Amino acid sequence: MSKPVFDRLGLGLWIGAFLVVLVLVLLSPDTRSVLPAYRYGSQQFLAGGPLYNVQSEMGYLYAPAFAALYIPLFKLGPHLGGLIWHIVGFSVLTFAAMRQARKLGGSELPWLLSFGLFLALPMALGAIRNGQATILLTGACWLLTLTALEGRRAEAFFWASVAIIAKPTAIIMLLLVGALRPRLIPLLVLAVLFVLVLPYAFAPAAYLNEQYRVFAGMLTSMAVDNASHFVPTDFTAPFTRIGLPIPDFGATIIRMVMALFTLSAVLWFDRKLERGMAGLAIFLTAAFYMCVFNPRVEPNTYAMIAVPAGLAIALLWREERGGMPASVLSAVLFLTGLTSVERHMHEFFYPWFRPIAVTAIAGFLIWWFWAKARSKVMNEGPVANG
Repeated sequence: MSKPVFDRLGLGLWIGAFLVVLVLVLLSPDTRSVLPAYRYGSQQFLAGGPLYNVQSEMGYLYAPAFAALYIPLFKLGPHLGGLIWHIVGFSVLTFAAMRQARKLGGSELPWLLSFGLFLALPMALGAIRNGQATILLTGACWLLTLTALEGRRAEAFFWASVAIIAKPTAIIMLLLVGALRPRLIPLLVLAVLFVLVLPYAFAPAAYLNEQYRVFAGMLTSMAVDNASHFVPTDFTAPFTRIGLPIPDFGATIIRMVMALFTLSAVLWFDRKLERGMAGLAIFLTAAFYMCVFNPRVEPNTYAMIAVPAGLAIALLWREERGGMPASVLSAVLFLTGLTSVERHMHEFFYPWFRPIAVTAIAGFLIWWFWAKARSKVMNEGPVANG
């Protein structure tokens, strides 16, 4: 690897690609974009109309607080409002990656960040272009992890609130953080209550009570009802593709088992790894679960694991001085993000390839973090016994 080149190249491409996205947003704000759904939610919220269409698996699928807080961007119009929304999500994710890189410490930090962002760009760019809340969710959950591990209560409350507003699936990250830092559980509960109560400052209680009732019913039905046009891209997709679909009960059991594995892994990393590396390992493991074992995952959801995986691979390069595993993982992560750039490629690889590729990448990285923690424990053992 040419480290002097990647000190600048990866970060430059990351920012340059985002600037291109901003130009596209200004020229055509609703092309390849989910922002019309966000604007619809705010419009309905202002008019006191129904936010949710329970007969559709698409559309506005977020908490009422999202609709309330998106109102200023809705009033700014699709061009300026869309521009600000894209900047906010991208900035939060980039800030989280930079903060994580600083926590890792050591040498070659500019290269570490730049190379990690370069590897993540193809997989993350689709969600960035579409303006999906997944980008904001990723940055908020990552910053929640780091601030919780550092014991920063006010920041943890803020990022927990932002994550829940961005997407309800953030509750998975809140549960993991609560398990890692039980003393933060009251604060996390307060963040959830804050997000639930916040819309009542902008709309009548009777209206919001009805919206929450429908919202809860919609979330429940989406979790258990697969009789829709939505095509999940989770771990069940490869089996469905070859004609061996996993029964709902069996898929639920697998999700529960993997939830226990995720919890065990993050607890191990928290106790055994160095603090900076632990934060990356914990969030990577959580993002892996939220992508591959989320029943409502779609291809762009995998943007959530793209940047932490890119940084983890860059860290692997630095710690192991390159080698075949780092080279292969770099190529797989980068090329996986390119499988949707052409229609025929997308049709061939959709929806089965991404869960397989991400499982291979994350599985190896989680094993590597586990091996680093085990090596640290074994090296400290003789000293402790002596």
